[in-house]
Amino acid sequence: MKAHYINHKLRFKFPAGTSRGVLLEKPSSFIILEENDISGIGECSVIPGLSIDPEENYQQKLQDVCDWINAGCSVDDIDLTQFPSIAFGVETALLDLKTGGKRLLFDNEFTRGTAGIPINGLVWMGDKAFMTKQISEKIIAGYRCIKLKVGALDFETELDILRNIRKHYSAAEIELRLDANGGFAPTDALEKLKRLSDFDIHSIEQPIKPRQWDAMAEICRMSPIPIVLDEELIGTAPNESMLQQIKPAYIILKPSLLGGFRVSEQWIQLAEKNHIGWWNTSALEANIGLNAIAQWTSTLNPSLPQGLGTGQLYDNNITSPLEIWVGKLYHNRDIKWQTDFF
Repeated sequence: MKAHYINHKLRFKFPAGTSRGVLLEKPSSFIILEENDISGIGECSVIPGLSIDPEENYQQKLQDVCDWINAGCSVDDIDLTQFPSIAFGVETALLDLKTGGKRLLFDNEFTRGTAGIPINGLVWMGDKAFMTKQISEKIIAGYRCIKLKVGALDFETELDILRNIRKHYSAAEIELRLDANGGFAPTDALEKLKRLSDFDIHSIEQPIKPRQWDAMAEICRMSPIPIVLDEELIGTAPNESMLQQIKPAYIILKPSLLGGFRVSEQWIQLAEKNHIGWWNTSALEANIGLNAIAQWTSTLNPSLPQGLGTGQLYDNNITSPLEIWVGKLYHNRDIKWQTDFF
């Protein structure tokens, strides 16, 4: 088996606002494994400021991994603990290689194009007019679950946006999820959650910054809105004691930030053992990574809308069979993968 990698800088179609700042572009790398004239491709996707992968020697680690594989080293012997995005890329490249190098990692109704995965529509931070426009577009497109980024704008403005949604759509018509990205302070988080609860919120992700387990446990205990752990899982090995201490309502799995499918499945097993719900979310990957996560998700028979709609964010993404119809992600086998990229 031989290995090499290429880099690709993804360009957002619009300034993507979060409580950590505005994103205009995002780096991704693709690792290609070749054997017997078959190529398996995996995406190594990082989000600066969120991924734990060390930025200063990331490219060197990618090159080292390729050099070790080219020298005959077993992938299982390569320590990628500190580089979960590379672990994810290698895992999915191997899976692609083993299944024929056609980006068809699993054979089921989703990959055959006969079933879709319900997903949430993601609304990015911006001024009130920009967010309201996104919400209208998502509803017109048929989404029945909408996720809004909160925590960076003026809080009263965010309340006004939610108030306007609920003026026109009940919770039975539109499910609202919020994502604070750790933007609330522990001292006022509960008061904000109380005010947000007036709008029939399904759940809110990571109201405060991670690694404050006592404070998060108290928020989970007292919050009128179900709490979801997201960033709390990044950089943490599957940890049952943490889940038992905090007692969240849900956890979110981002395989490219956690270290791949095997690690994510360990988190899911712990969550289900402790009666905690879960859903999977892409983490701003290009369509290579999104495709892998969507296909893996389809094997788990999820009961909740998933966060898999981020492939449409970029103006220089890789053309793929993934498409969205009426709030569901489909794999349309009539659409071919872009062949001139790799």
